[in-house]
Amino acid sequence: MSEFTVGESAFLLDGRPVRLLSGALHYFRVHEAQWGHRLAMLRAMGLNCVETYVPWNLHQPRPGVFRDVRAVGRFLDAVREAGLWAIVRPGPYICAEWENGGLPAWLTGEPGTRARTRDERYTFHVRNWFHQLLHEIVPRQLDRGGPVLLVQVENEYGSYGSDTGHLAELAGLLRAKGVTVPLFTSDGPEDHMLTGGSLPGVLATVNFGSHAREAFAALRRHRPDGPLMCMEFWCGWFDHWAGEHVVRDPAEAAGALREILECGASVNLYMAHGGTSFGGWAGANRGGALHEGPLEPDVTSYDYDAPVDEYGRPTEKFWHFREVLSACRPGPLPGLPPRPASLGSPAEAVLTGWASPAAVLEALGGPETAAPVPPTFEELGVTRGLVRYTVDVPGPRQPYPLTVRGLRDLAVVYVDGERAGVLTEEEPRLKEPVAGPARVELWVESLGRVNYGPRLGEAKGVTGGILHERQFLHGVRARGLDLDAFEDGVAAVPFGALPAEGAPGLYRGTVTVRGAGDARLELPGRTRGFVWVNGFNLGRFWSAGPQRSLYVPGPVLREGENEVWLLELDGGAPDRPAPRLLPV
Repeated sequence: MSEFTVGESAFLLDGRPVRLLSGALHYFRVHEAQWGHRLAMLRAMGLNCVETYVPWNLHQPRPGVFRDVRAVGRFLDAVREAGLWAIVRPGPYICAEWENGGLPAWLTGEPGTRARTRDERYTFHVRNWFHQLLHEIVPRQLDRGGPVLLVQVENEYGSYGSDTGHLAELAGLLRAKGVTVPLFTSDGPEDHMLTGGSLPGVLATVNFGSHAREAFAALRRHRPDGPLMCMEFWCGWFDHWAGEHVVRDPAEAAGALREILECGASVNLYMAHGGTSFGGWAGANRGGALHEGPLEPDVTSYDYDAPVDEYGRPTEKFWHFREVLSACRPGPLPGLPPRPASLGSPAEAVLTGWASPAAVLEALGGPETAAPVPPTFEELGVTRGLVRYTVDVPGPRQPYPLTVRGLRDLAVVYVDGERAGVLTEEEPRLKEPVAGPARVELWVESLGRVNYGPRLGEAKGVTGGILHERQFLHGVRARGLDLDAFEDGVAAVPFGALPAEGAPGLYRGTVTVRGAGDARLELPGRTRGFVWVNGFNLGRFWSAGPQRSLYVPGPVLREGENEVWLLELDGGAPDRPAPRLLPV
């Protein structure tokens, strides 16, 4: 079997120097039937390695319940079949613009737990998770005939904390569970990040988007020896809802890549192919220099302005990068794989049924609870979805302002059944005062948990109480609707006729396809919600932009009739056109 080691100045494969030309591709953001195509695209660009994170929360939705952890092993088998090496970044924290940075909400919401530290309540769950996960990684290491040649300890820990003892515990756990290939850390090229996030005897790498010489000089101040590697070369960037679409000039990005290679370093393109945050798993950031500002939720698309776009197509950046990378590879590069089929012709969905939000909640929601103060999403067991809070304003009393303290993230408010407005964290007070007696309903939606910075793990829902004037309103009833509830279908939902005007609720219909293949779904006149096609959750849509359509992978569609569910959370134009599938 081959042996991969870390030398004084280079990576060594069976004692011979080797340069890693890697690209990030997250198996969980690509439909499994398309893994082979995307990996072949990476090879055609000139890469010899692929890097992936592993999101803990995707695979352990509840304590003691594990879901398809074997997908990690299947992906690594596909990597080997594609003729590539693999870098695995198992976390437990991953960032990745993914819900809660990959940490389960049931874990970070557990009272007293201090995530990303040596806190025993946290590390107990980490040990149990790694026991499951490493069964998929350890047998697929290079020295056992597999593709895995590097495994990361945590992720960018120096951007978060200074508990290097926690990093040492994680490294020891990986070794104890059978990881024999080299371990590494990755951090920004700044002194406090490298001191807080690196470990003696463990390869340190740096993450940046430009100025490679300066970044590697910073690394050398901390690590005079060892291979140079940029573990995340940010060749593009991600988008936020209501923000601008981010692009990077292809020629400029190729120049930055060339500078990395001129330093004699290895590189991992982040992202080589971004994919899609299906299922409502997109995370969020906090604005401001210290990541403590307003919530900035991430869009569903994780295209990242990558060289291989969201649909798996080569971009102009792909061809620039291929030219740069070819100079580091012996012989001609492989050709591109055949392009996946695209939808044969446009098709409109026909919506035939509708159920009110209350009816959907009754059919698919969790049990209703009653408490003096509003419970959080975490207390109700809701990971991704929404919670209906109901509270009575006593009376008689004068009209007073109604304020929701600690709202995360967005609430559509009804007073005595009439829509009264939309509240956010920045605007938590209704514009019109509320008189008593009255019944208030708040349909509160999570827009994605923070995945980076000191606000990681913060609770969702109403976290501070509901105020009428200065008085807290007690006796709050709450009921959650988690997106996972749709996995078993919507047979229990009592659908009726379509409403006369645009209204929130769950719409059901079909779309007839001729020539199944990759498509994008447009939702003109819709405001905000989620869409499923044949039971596959495409993710969140939102008229706030900049994303204007949702990617529908070809393997999700079938010839003929396809089922569509559309959960609209905030209504829309009454004369809105039908949703439509378009070829990509």
